[in-house]
Amino acid sequence: MAENRTAESNRIDLVVFSALFPSAARPGAGLFIRERMFRVAQHRPLAVVSPQPWFPGQSLIRLLRPGYRPQAPALEIQQGIRVYHPRFLSVPGLLRRFDGWSMALASFGLMRRLRREGARLIDAHFTYPDGEAATRLGRWLGLPVTVTLRGTEVPHSKNPALRPRLTRTLQAAARVFSVSDSLRRLAIELGAAAEQAEVVGNGVDTSRFHPVDRAAARNKYGLPMDARVLVSVGALVERKGMHRVIDCLPALLKSHPGLHYVIVGGASPEGDNRAELAAQVARLGLAERVHFLGALPPDDLKWALSACDIFVLATRNEGWANVFLEAMACGLPVVTTDVGGNAEVVCRSELGTLVPFGDDAALQQALDEALTKDWDRTAILDYARDNHWDKRVAQLCHALGRFIDDSSEFEQKVLNEQFHVRSK
Repeated sequence: MAENRTAESNRIDLVVFSALFPSAARPGAGLFIRERMFRVAQHRPLAVVSPQPWFPGQSLIRLLRPGYRPQAPALEIQQGIRVYHPRFLSVPGLLRRFDGWSMALASFGLMRRLRREGARLIDAHFTYPDGEAATRLGRWLGLPVTVTLRGTEVPHSKNPALRPRLTRTLQAAARVFSVSDSLRRLAIELGAAAEQAEVVGNGVDTSRFHPVDRAAARNKYGLPMDARVLVSVGALVERKGMHRVIDCLPALLKSHPGLHYVIVGGASPEGDNRAELAAQVARLGLAERVHFLGALPPDDLKWALSACDIFVLATRNEGWANVFLEAMACGLPVVTTDVGGNAEVVCRSELGTLVPFGDDAALQQALDEALTKDWDRTAILDYARDNHWDKRVAQLCHALGRFIDDSSEFEQKVLNEQFHVRSK
């Protein structure tokens, strides 16, 4: 009887497949994926497979770069859900082109075992290399695969070597999700069937993100009570554009002499520009005005947001930035660039301002006006509450359920195709 209970508790409906996922080694990586899929887990039992790049000798690189490819444990239990971290061979440089194959091969034995535990669907996040690996595993194991576009597909689609691989992956997927309509249009441009592509945006947890007492929040971070404060949250990488905001500060200080700028974030797999940003701040004489808070746990982020007046992200590319909704849930209007899905989140003038990417004068003017404007904070809060996760998860569960519940039909189709190939 105990064995039966254990087998039942191990049974899963789907496997979330993504190399970017929080772990003990990288607790801030892929939080937006966990937020989404662990809510799905309340309706459909699942496990997570998050392959980790590895190659012989990479520990030597850590002697010079301590944060290089931190290794997660083989298995973690997060909120009662199994998260596996199989290692796959990934050699830096040109050999990274084989990551999709390597990721699939390294995960095959584990995925076959999870299939025996009941997995009937692979849900991959990011088209390359994760989606590429997942669609191969789907073919090998006779399982349908869904792929979610999250924004990296924009630069990848401009790479002549990667674009055909994106196309093959999206055409092999049983369903293509995107976090914004701009990404859905890109998926169709790359070859996904329009009827197979669906937008499921991200949401916000308003029980976690909500306004807290401003005086207490400012005291927590040593900010003057009478200051006007900008805030950015994101990885400290060129793409996020904190340096573009810093460049605007000297001019803004002339009309807003009490201005301060708070930066929340740290290193990421994309890199770490903290040293460059600190040097820029020192060069412009802004050491007393720019505050680096480092990466904050999600439960602490509402304090940093509530301490500020305007959220700004001068980003080069985004799929659907969860942080916009998190800032709005704390009552902040958003100033950002008109790229990716940003216009779909900041969709009304009462919520914030969009500026063309690369237009420094427009960014400075938008920040100047935002700092002066009397914003309707109630309207901003209401919009955030209307984008609660519950709506997104209900839509996603419905879409995933169709493949999970009809998986026997898909498996038979795959078997027939394999038999047809062998008979030739």
